[in-house]
Amino acid sequence: MGLRSFVAKRIVYSLVLVILVITMNYVIFLLMPGDPVAMYVSTVRGLGREQREELIRRMKEQLGVGDPPPIQYVKYLRNLLTWNFGLSTSTRRPVADEMLYRIQGTLMMMGLATLFAVLFGVFLGILVAYKHGGKFDSFAVFSGLIFFSLPTFWMGMIAIEIFFSYLGWFPHAHAFPDDWTKGGGINWPVPFVTATQATPQATQLQLIFNPDNIVTFISGFAKHAFLPVSVLTLFQYGGFLLLTRATMIEALTEDYIMTARAKGVQERDILLRHALKNASLPLITSAALSFGFMVSGAIITETVFSWPGMGGWIWQAIQMQDINVFQATFYVIAVCVIAANFIADILYGIIDPRIKYG
Repeated sequence: MGLRSFVAKRIVYSLVLVILVITMNYVIFLLMPGDPVAMYVSTVRGLGREQREELIRRMKEQLGVGDPPPIQYVKYLRNLLTWNFGLSTSTRRPVADEMLYRIQGTLMMMGLATLFAVLFGVFLGILVAYKHGGKFDSFAVFSGLIFFSLPTFWMGMIAIEIFFSYLGWFPHAHAFPDDWTKGGGINWPVPFVTATQATPQATQLQLIFNPDNIVTFISGFAKHAFLPVSVLTLFQYGGFLLLTRATMIEALTEDYIMTARAKGVQERDILLRHALKNASLPLITSAALSFGFMVSGAIITETVFSWPGMGGWIWQAIQMQDINVFQATFYVIAVCVIAANFIADILYGIIDPRIKYG
């Protein structure tokens, strides 16, 4: 089977998994106690008894709550596939809009932290495997285990105390400067502006970049993201370091490594082109799962740094019993994990030629 056939097969498998996830979501929330429609209507103030009952009746009719289970399932399937997650019962705003705002903060913080943790952990793992048994090996493994064992809220508070309270280098909270929110809403320093220029032939759209705003935009986010990203990077890199170390030590004992050294191949090429390439499959799996689950956010870190992300939003939904948010977040997290595994399967065949598509 060729690469195209394999990719097509994996796409079909992934779509089947998405349908199974939606089905599982539907069954779980169907069996949960309580009435989400009545819970939502209870948050609407100023309604009389008759008005409340009429609103419940109309919403159930609109959502198909009174329909037979097969009809409900088809509507539920259609809504999730079209990203129509309904309204939040706590804020009465579309869940998709709130998720779009929250997921940007999570991707910025968790995405950078996961990327740095993978790069830093793999790089150190290669070094400690090469210097296996030495003092650097012991120190790196010990420090990785220490950071992985420390509570993230404690690391966050220590970082705030040192870099904000004592040194004053970085802000202690939020994802952007406070002056961006003056006057209500978020006034981003947009790095570019658009303008139209009409001519007899056509109307042209111009994109005008503002260098000052670009610097302000990047520095504003970078200063606020430094502390939470650093905390999460230190917390995560130890796992990748230990996994890389274990797989590299095993690969460096293989016969083909001894043959390469006997032929006079440079040690750098042995480590990167031979040992790492053959030891990378577990790393790809671990990295893919980490990137897949990053959309779930980091509840504790987001709370410590008052960061607007998915983790804090999920925690608020748990407290408010916001079922629509539960359904949306569980579905999106599952889809991201499925997509990450799909990408990992493709990378397996690209990186390791021993794997045959079939």
